[in-house]
Amino acid sequence: MEQAPDSKNAAKAARSVGKSRDDRLKAALKANMARRKLQAKGRAAEEREAPGAEQGTSGRAADDTDAGPF
Repeated sequence: MEQAPDSKNAAKAARSVGKSRDDRLKAALKANMARRKLQAKGRAAEEREAPGAEQGTSGRAADDTDAGPF
């Protein structure tokens, strides 16, 4: 049984849409990785500039003795 010409075109269009989606996802991933790499370099540079100001996960200095939860 042969497919109608319209269904062939529809299948071809679906493949091209999938390919363009893949291309968009690849580009977004590449941009995200580049942005994260720059952020990591920036953080490393900050640590080299001020090694005495160690930061915890809260963003405060390690010697901060505030008893509050935040």
